[in-house]
Amino acid sequence: MKSLRKYLDNIKPQFEKGGKLEKLHSTFEAFESFLFVSDKVTFKGSHIRDSLDLKRTMSVVIIALVPALLFGMWNIGYFHFKSIGMEAGLWACFFHGFIKILPIIAVSYITGLGIEFIFAQSRGHEVNEGFLVSGMLIPLVMPVDIPLWMVAVATAFAVVIGKEAFGGTGMNIFNPALLARAFIFFAYPGRITGDFVWISGLTGRENIVDGFTGATPLALASTGAALPSISDLFFGFVPGSIGETSKLAIIIGAIILLISGIGSWRIMLASLTGGLFMGYTFNLIGANHYMQIDAITQIAMGSFLFGVVFMATDPVTACQTNRGKYIYGFLIGMFAIMIRIFNPAYPEGTMMAILLMNTFAPLIDHYVVEANISRRLKRAVKTVKS
Repeated sequence: MKSLRKYLDNIKPQFEKGGKLEKLHSTFEAFESFLFVSDKVTFKGSHIRDSLDLKRTMSVVIIALVPALLFGMWNIGYFHFKSIGMEAGLWACFFHGFIKILPIIAVSYITGLGIEFIFAQSRGHEVNEGFLVSGMLIPLVMPVDIPLWMVAVATAFAVVIGKEAFGGTGMNIFNPALLARAFIFFAYPGRITGDFVWISGLTGRENIVDGFTGATPLALASTGAALPSISDLFFGFVPGSIGETSKLAIIIGAIILLISGIGSWRIMLASLTGGLFMGYTFNLIGANHYMQIDAITQIAMGSFLFGVVFMATDPVTACQTNRGKYIYGFLIGMFAIMIRIFNPAYPEGTMMAILLMNTFAPLIDHYVVEANISRRLKRAVKTVKS
C-alpha cells in the first residue's frame, strides 16, 4: 500500500490546478479517496471527525448485499438446470449464475458511474459515492435474462432523472434502484413480468421439462395455486429477481447493517409491523384466497424483505426524524401488502409502496418537527405562567 500511496502522490500534481490533467481532478480524487482515507482537515468551526466517510458507509452496504448476491447466483443456476431436466452440483449452478449476473453488474456500474463522472467533471465537483450501492442494487432487482441494453437505459434514467436532475447524491427524492426497476416495469413490462423471465435460458415452453413452472410465489398466489412451503420461501428455493429470493441471506445483510449502525432498525421494525398488521387484517376479512394467505407467508413472498432492508432504509430518501421513521416504515409495510392484494397488475407492491412513501417522507418529517415545536412552545408557556 505504501508503494501505491507513493505513486499517487507522484502523479497527483498533474491533476491539481495548473497541471496537465487538471480537468480530470474530480476523477482522480474519486479513485484516491476510494483507496485511502482523505487527508483533508478543517481549520475552523465545529466538525465531526470520523474515518467512516460516505464511501466506506456505502462499502458496508455492499458487504451486506453479498449474501443475497451469492445465493442469487446459485439459485439462478439451480432453476436453469431444473427447468431443462438436468442435475447439477453446487459449483455448476453457481458458475452458471455468476456468468449470467456479472454482465448485468458491469453494465450497471459502467453506465451509472460513467454518468456520475461526466456530471462531476462538468460541474467541477467531487464524484458522488452514492452509486456504489445503487450500482449493485439495480442488478439484484432485475430478472436474470433482462437485456443488457435495457439495464443500461434504466440505469441512465435512474441516475439522470432520479438523481442528477435534483442535484446529485443527497438531493434525490426517489430511490435510484427502484426507479430503474419501475422504468423497466412500465416501459418494457414483458421483460419483467410473466413466468419465463425469472428462469435463465428459457425462450418458451418447448425448453421446459413436463411439470415445471417458472411462476414466482406472487404469481401462484394471484391464481390461487398452491404456494411453496414456508421453508422454501425462507431459504429462497423459488424463482424471482436475482437478490430477493433468500430471506435468510437478506436477514444476514440486515444484521450487518444494524450492527454497523448504518441501517435504521426503526424503519425495518415499523415496515414489518405494518406488513403483518395489514396481512392479519386481510386474514380476518378473508374475502378471497389472496386475503386468506397467512401474514407471515405474505412477508416471505416477493421482495418485501429485500425492499424493507435495503431500499426503505435509504438515508437520503427516507424520513430523518425518529418518529417519522416509524410512520414512514409502517405505511410502507401496509401499502406493500395492500397494493399486492387489491391490484393484480402490481403483484410486487413493495416497489410502488416505497416510491410512494419516498414522495411523502419530507412531508412526514415536516409535521413531526412542527408537532415537536408546538409541544415545546406549550411547555415553555406553562413554565413561564407557573
